[in-house]
Amino acid sequence: MTEILLPPGDEFLREETIRGGMDLLFFSNTRHLRHADDTLAELGLGRAHHRIMYFVARQPGINVTALLAILGITKQSFGRVAKQLIAKGLMEQHTGERDRRQRLLKLTPEGAKLEKAIFDDLHDNVVRAYRAAGSEAVTGLWIVLQHLMGEEARVQFRTVQRL
Repeated sequence: MTEILLPPGDEFLREETIRGGMDLLFFSNTRHLRHADDTLAELGLGRAHHRIMYFVARQPGINVTALLAILGITKQSFGRVAKQLIAKGLMEQHTGERDRRQRLLKLTPEGAKLEKAIFDDLHDNVVRAYRAAGSEAVTGLWIVLQHLMGEEARVQFRTVQRL
């Protein structure tokens, strides 16, 4: 196993340490999602499709407005990606029973199966990393990431965590 590099203790605000942290975010994100990207690409899908499927799986029946707020995307961007998911039989859209203006989303059984397979692979990678780092490091990671996302996203994060 390659040596784990640690930041220089008291010098964590130096430019090179900040750049190193940004490098870590880039490399960990791209490598963590590589298998998911490959699986999605085989179906002609990408990360935007996965993000929608992930949050619809977290909250079946979520309305489009709530999902747009979580993802921080426009209705136009969502519409293009959702249309593809529906056409491929991975997601369904229904009109709300109480409010007919609402569009409610849920994954089809095939969509749920795909999302679960991708999640299981990502889950195993996160478990491996969490175990290697330990509880204190995981707590620190959660704190750093919440400060990186800004207040608006923290509100969405807290909403998702209540699901």
